[in-house]
Parts: sequence; structure tokens; C-alpha cells
Amino acid sequence: MPYLAATDFSPEPAGHRFRELLKRPGILPMPGAHNGMAALQARQAGFGALYLSGAAMTASMGLPDLGIITVDEVAFFIRQLVRAADLPVLVDGDTGYGEALNVMHMVRVFEDAGAAAVQIEDQLLPKKCGHLNDKKLADAQDFAAKVAAAARARRHLYIIARTDAAASEGIEGAVARARLYMQAGADAIFPEALTTAEMFKEFARRMPGVPLLANMTEFGRTPFFTAAEFEAMGYKMVIWPVSSLRVAAHAQERLYGALKRDGGTHNMLDRMQTRAELYRTIAYADYEALDASIVQTIVPEGMPQMSPSAVPVK
Repeated sequence: MPYLAATDFSPEPAGHRFRELLKRPGILPMPGAHNGMAALQARQAGFGALYLSGAAMTASMGLPDLGIITVDEVAFFIRQLVRAADLPVLVDGDTGYGEALNVMHMVRVFEDAGAAAVQIEDQLLPKKCGHLNDKKLADAQDFAAKVAAAARARRHLYIIARTDAAASEGIEGAVARARLYMQAGADAIFPEALTTAEMFKEFARRMPGVPLLANMTEFGRTPFFTAAEFEAMGYKMVIWPVSSLRVAAHAQERLYGALKRDGGTHNMLDRMQTRAELYRTIAYADYEALDASIVQTIVPEGMPQMSPSAVPVK
């Protein structure tokens, strides 16, 4: 049902719903969703929670992932996903958008927008994708203060502390930071950019009882593992942060190339979501049913066919 029918949505705070998912046996898979349509499609595929990636948000805006966007811009994306899918959303909070007070402000804004959980990382601005080189790390005690500020400000938000230390400080440094962040009030740890199964297993072995998140991003430093493989290595959550954006962007690139080449979209129709499929996805008929003044839409069964003489030559 559409989001206008508020009684169809859960009244439970999103953070509480997220915690309930984590109590279930097995790993919690969270695909990235970069807009409301992606959130709907992920829900319809059967997923119970979503991830909102800073890299996907910025790329969808035509920007690099360097900590450029603001708290309010992220809140716009959060509201899209929550309104569309009514699923718990884990949000990429980058470095917290500043120091302790900024982090507290971020927590409250994200909660008000409908977020269930937030991930903040121990990099310095300008931050970089966790799978790139020469990341600058914050002082561990300084970042722990940010985690403590987030924990103090939250009403229900689940807090995940990400450490990027493995690349420069090794497993020893990453584990030491993770333990400090847990003491500061984090609910879970996200060790970023581990490069082997042995590293994932070793990190989990040294953090017994702590919920851990694995990042299965493509074209990065982590080899491909399935959700089941991450679970076997000791992880409770896994994200595929930018996959939806990568697939959508590649498809759009091919569309624009065909449109320029062919002067029309006729050679791309078999790769398009049909009008009927779109309307089913966004519950078009349900929206109409909420307002009796709207005449029910009849979806055209097909496109008018061109005469043979008008068919462009490929």
C-alpha cells in the first residue's frame, strides 16, 4: 500500500525494528538502495532491511564520495527510502559531519527522517572510499568521543562504528580501535577494506560477542564472498552498498548511447521496465483507490506500431 495510508506502516521506532532483525538467527543482508524505486524493488525481492551508501548518494548527484554532502541532503534520501519501502535503513554517516555536537545533530536529524541505524567512520576529512589508498585516520580517542556523542544523542538509533585502520595499522590496530569504540557506546563494528578471508576470520575471532558488519562492495579490495560465507566467518550483517547504483548507471549509459546512435529508443525497449511493471512497483492503483475522484487508469497494452517505411535502419 502507498505511504499515504499510514495505518499500513509500523509504529515501532526504526531502531527497535533493526535490533529485532539482528536477534534472528543468521546474517542480516542489506542491499544498497540509492533512491525510493530501488528501495521498493529490494523490498519486493524479499529483503528486510536496506543500506544507504554515501558513495551511491553522491554518485547519483554527480559528485565524488569525499564528504561533500550535508546532513540535510542525506535526510532527503533517508525519507525517500523509508517512505517507499517502510524497511529499517542503515545510513552511511561518513565522519559524522564534524565533531561531537555535529554528530549529535546528525543522529537526531537521521532519526527524525526515519533511519534505523547509522554508521560513522574514523577517517578525517576529506574522507575517501574505504577501498582507496592513503586514507587519513582520526585519533582513536577523538573518534571514540564522537561515538560517545552519538550514543548520548540517540533515542533508538543503532550505532555502528567503522574503522578504516586495517590498511595502515593492520589487524592489531583495527581491533584496538574497535574495542575502544565499543567501550564508547557503539552497538556494532564495521571493519572496512579487509582483503582476505583470513583477515575477516581473525578480526571476528578477536571481537567475540560483538555484532560485525562486512562490506561486499564490487571493484574494491575485498574478494567476492557470499552472505553465507560472511556468516561462517563470524559476521552478523553484510551490505552491498553501491550495487544498485552501478547497475542503474550502466543501463542508463547504454540507453543514452543507443538514443544518440539510433535517434530513438526502439532498440532498447526489451531492456526497459514496462509501464505496467512500473505501475505495479509503485502501487499506482492503490494511490488511485485512496481518492475516489481519480478515474481508474487503464494501462495501454502496447506501443503503436510504426509503418514498415518508418522503421529506422539499424
